[in-house]
Amino acid sequence: MVAAGNMDSMVAHYTAAKKPRSEDAYSPGGAAGRRPDRAVLKYAEGVRAAYKDIPVIIGGIEASLRRFAHYDYWSDTVRRSILLDSKADLLVYGMGERSIREIADRLGKGEPIGSIRDVRGTCVRSQGRPPENFAELPAYDEVKGTDSASLRRYAEHFMVQRRHADPGTAQALAERSDGDRWVLQNPPAEPLSQAELDEVYALPYTGRSHPLYDAEGGIPALKEVAFSLTASRGCFGGCSFCAITFHQGRAVIGRSRESLLKEAAVLAERPDFKGYIHDVGGPTANFFRPGCDRQKKGSFCPDRDCLYPEVCPNLRADHREYWETLKSLRELKPEIKKIFIRSGIRFDYLMMDTRHYGRFLEDICLHHVSGQLKVAPEHIGASVLRAMGKGCPGLYERFKRDFDGVNRRLRLKQYLLPYFMSGHPGSDLGSAAELAVYLKKSRFAPDQAQDFYPTPGTLSTVMYRTGLDPRTMDAIHVPGPREKKLQRALLYFSKPEQRSAAAEALKLAGREDLIGYLLKSPEKNRNREEENRLR
Repeated sequence: MVAAGNMDSMVAHYTAAKKPRSEDAYSPGGAAGRRPDRAVLKYAEGVRAAYKDIPVIIGGIEASLRRFAHYDYWSDTVRRSILLDSKADLLVYGMGERSIREIADRLGKGEPIGSIRDVRGTCVRSQGRPPENFAELPAYDEVKGTDSASLRRYAEHFMVQRRHADPGTAQALAERSDGDRWVLQNPPAEPLSQAELDEVYALPYTGRSHPLYDAEGGIPALKEVAFSLTASRGCFGGCSFCAITFHQGRAVIGRSRESLLKEAAVLAERPDFKGYIHDVGGPTANFFRPGCDRQKKGSFCPDRDCLYPEVCPNLRADHREYWETLKSLRELKPEIKKIFIRSGIRFDYLMMDTRHYGRFLEDICLHHVSGQLKVAPEHIGASVLRAMGKGCPGLYERFKRDFDGVNRRLRLKQYLLPYFMSGHPGSDLGSAAELAVYLKKSRFAPDQAQDFYPTPGTLSTVMYRTGLDPRTMDAIHVPGPREKKLQRALLYFSKPEQRSAAAEALKLAGREDLIGYLLKSPEKNRNREEENRLR
């Protein structure tokens, strides 16, 4: 069984500007370059060279999101399925517990790997046309080109996958590659039940990196998560730039309160525990329980999103169980001093819960914020938010007023840490200037902002590749490398080293009227940046 680790090796090695990273938090001592590029391919090649006849099964994030033809940002090409390039026998996609157990059982009974072709949550290679019960994707040869017909077929290719991502309704999929070689995808595995998820997290994990790495300083990424509780799996947020829905699925499954309390007690017994649980969350912290009756069955709507473009009438916003679980964890005293929420709050969903919103927000501010609460408005421009799959442009400002008001009332100095993104499809220099004006008015100089990074498995990457919004097939603006750099400069207009690029961006946007407003008083901007850093 071969995987690249819990982060895509190319994302781990390169920035959105395709420059090598100086650090890798998932490698010993944080050293960069310890793993190869396209690690799944390299590892599978090494296994095949050393052991000729054993089954090779690939999986994990890197393999899962490359299971069919996919746009590769780093080479600016559409690559074949990683199953073909790796010459593996099987590819496990998504969360693989069910698939792995079935494969292991069948191998253990002596069944040859070549006959294990019908396991849910797996892809296999095939020579010749598949059976009729497979829905056919556009062929690799149809989607790899750069002409308008190929780009449209690539967008259609993604939408077929998206329509067949629900375990309850999905057909098996087939994609023709070189010659008469095919990649066949069985329907997704059904999500684990709550009891099964509890069982997985009750296993005797060490919570540590391998002792081999101790001499090199261990694995830096573990420091943040070593004393965190994974409370849920799956995300129905539907953000266009996120691949979680293609890997974990949109149906949220949450652990029981008893399971989380038991794990917290285990953490509290560790000699290096200082009394602080860093997070109780998941892909989105407050997506703790299924959002509707369909999700309770491990399924979701194949043809609509939960929150975009309008909130589904069947979606129920109810934070009661999450709130009560946090209260129960707080009662594990004196071992536990404080419990934080660091995996981020989806504030629009929180505000939908009219029964609990005000009191729960006060409880969050009082007990679960470590000076800053992470939220991700991403942008404030309506057209950009539509492309991102996020709605209601003014909602973040209303949440910010509520959050600030609660903290004033509680006499606490706590702040929101909003994440914004530049360079996303649908964003032009005009909308980037609009965001810069908002940051100026709100007196926030971002220390961290994300430059859009096209990675396999996301709707936004398809937009970047094709210049089309696959949901409508309408044309969409895609910033090129130079424009992405200028949009990023507008987010960091308060930094002296970005002033020249920000001024150029404003000129190109036809907003020279903003140059004095945004870029004057650099000393005040530096003071504000230092103030935000201290926050």
